Amino acid sequence: MATSSRKAGRRIRVLLPLPLESAYDYRLPPELAAGPGSFVEVPLGGRVSLGVVWDAPENPGDPSGPIAESRLREVIAVKPAPAMHANLRKLVDWVAAYTLSPPGAVLRMAMSSPSALEEPTAVSGWRRVAGAESRITPDRARALETLGSHILPGTEIARAAGVSMGVVRGMASVGLIEPALMARAAAFPRPIPDFAPPDLRDEQQLAANALREGVISRAFGVTLLEGVTGSGKTEVYLDAVAQCLREGRQALVLLPEIALSTQWLSRFERRFGAPPALWHSELSSRTRRVTWRAVAEGDAPVLVGARSALFLPFPDLGLIIVDEEHETAFKQEDGVIYHARDMAVVRARLEAAACVLVSATPSLETVTNAQEGRYAHVTLPNRHHGAALPRIAALDLRQHPPERGRFLAPPLIEAVTETLARGEQAMLFLNRRGYAPLTLCRTCGHRMQCPNCTAWLVEHRAQRRLQCHHCGHTEPTPLACVECGTEHSLVPIGPGVERIQEEVSELFPEARRLVMASDTIPGPAAAAEAARRIEEREVDLVIGTQIVAKGWHFPHLTLVGVVDADLGLAGGDLRAGERTMQLLHQVAGRAGREGGTPGTVLLQTFSPEHPVMLALVADDMAGFLRAEAAQRAPGHWPPFGRLAALIVSSEDPRSAERAARDLGLAAPAGSGIQVLGPAPAPLALLRGRHRHRLLLKAERGLRVQPILEDWLARAQIPRDVRVQVDVDPVGFL
Repeated sequence: MATSSRKAGRRIRVLLPLPLESAYDYRLPPELAAGPGSFVEVPLGGRVSLGVVWDAPENPGDPSGPIAESRLREVIAVKPAPAMHANLRKLVDWVAAYTLSPPGAVLRMAMSSPSALEEPTAVSGWRRVAGAESRITPDRARALETLGSHILPGTEIARAAGVSMGVVRGMASVGLIEPALMARAAAFPRPIPDFAPPDLRDEQQLAANALREGVISRAFGVTLLEGVTGSGKTEVYLDAVAQCLREGRQALVLLPEIALSTQWLSRFERRFGAPPALWHSELSSRTRRVTWRAVAEGDAPVLVGARSALFLPFPDLGLIIVDEEHETAFKQEDGVIYHARDMAVVRARLEAAACVLVSATPSLETVTNAQEGRYAHVTLPNRHHGAALPRIAALDLRQHPPERGRFLAPPLIEAVTETLARGEQAMLFLNRRGYAPLTLCRTCGHRMQCPNCTAWLVEHRAQRRLQCHHCGHTEPTPLACVECGTEHSLVPIGPGVERIQEEVSELFPEARRLVMASDTIPGPAAAAEAARRIEEREVDLVIGTQIVAKGWHFPHLTLVGVVDADLGLAGGDLRAGERTMQLLHQVAGRAGREGGTPGTVLLQTFSPEHPVMLALVADDMAGFLRAEAAQRAPGHWPPFGRLAALIVSSEDPRSAERAARDLGLAAPAGSGIQVLGPAPAPLALLRGRHRHRLLLKAERGLRVQPILEDWLARAQIPRDVRVQVDVDPVGFL
């Protein structure tokens, strides 16, 4: 009988959220119903694992042959959750194939809240018993009137009727009310498309019309929405979100720093009368569970999230917005290495949805796609409310050097003084956390270095510690040099924002100051409080790192001083100039955003003749990108060619070096292909692992994935060596 029962089952494939290359075969017992996308519990070794019933392979056949029916293990249970839609399953397979990652590792990102697969707990309340009229006191009469025909919790009945819980319990004891399960309330209020529509000017209206048409068409399409800082890009794409709501479909907005987007969220709620659902790493496990389930059931009409939100189980996704599409924060560098901007385009194609890429400083890749007709292109060249773009000037530090031991040049100090005297706000920008990026001994020259990384320890003077910003290693700031033992010989080299704050406190002792860095603004609550203080003019002078460039709107801020505009230009990074241009342009856009007061931006630089500085001063982003394209095209560098990196690492330096050498010897060759390396990575030691890099460069028309797969198959990689594949790398550390 047992054998007959087993044969009655059906063979299914189950993909597990583990770094596995393929789905496993299981038997589905006759008493269980499950199809592709169903979430199931299955035995794996000596434990139980969650998985998803997966689709049959396009090219069936296993060289080793299928597992015999008698060896198949049975599915334990089918979870009471909406099945994973076919489009999301296709995305998992597509991302795995593109990034050369195990499909199970990609699936894990789509199963980010396992507890959401359980049936939500029903909440019990009380309802009136029809016809029961005995022993009704005045208090009970008020409670019954409050209850009416609804089902309500006892505490809510008592509160609304102004009676005690004893009255409610007494009503139950005499049969006036009886227990009943309450209907599950919606997890999120529905945003109202026409709650507070904005008054768009002509060019904004034309842009909004174009985006709306893309949503109405219910067909895949990508649009680049490019507009200068302060031009109202957010209002325009929120109009497309409103249209998506009218169509009854879901919308996803990806932001690079969702935990810091306080002002954006407030703007959304004013526009739609309700907040969106959120998805980011700061959420509690309960909120993640509720949100994941609401998305899967279609009860989260609009979700705003970080890059991981791209893998949530939307059943009917009609619009994807990627705000600040140029931001490198959209690139995931650990685990499955992918770029959320590019995968957003893929998901939109699978969902037959509109995709909008938004930026004041779009990436060269996106601009090239628009120029070649793959993307539509909508522009907003003017600021709203008649505000003019800020005047940008390069301040040559060779002609205007700061005082010895200082970092602010006299012209910048003078500009800050005048700005504060007028009652306006100023900002000093330095993209470097802490007090100083390097600490050395003036006696023996020893430099304080991270024991786990090829990186200097950054001094954080307020906390009296040294920290590595790559691996998180910290240690107390020593009183004596650890190398020569000389006391009080350690000196800071270079400035961080803490050191600029110290200098500013001496120059402007009466100014109310605020430091905005990831150390001081750790999450949404701190970001909201910082924004409130600046908006309500409780702060005169803001000192910040790159987080101050993330779309803030401070009406009274009229001066931005960039302490070190050259930072980021050094080194051989392919995109160093482009990234610096984008960052400084975004920071400059914080100045003079209201029509009444023009903004000024001063860039402290030792290289005012650098193309980045010339383009910023001339406000010529388009010209800068044309020059960048002209430099990259002849050598087939992205976006005119393809790159893929192999990062070889091991805790044993010799193992890493040997594996990198062997990969170099097995490197592919052929027309349109070039392999660079192996070479020690710029961060040759990271988190205790020794690293080498190889870079595959290919002409644009070549698919790099088959080349990489063949390359990796020809090399023998020891067990203690890890090889990460980064298709389309954006960084080279």
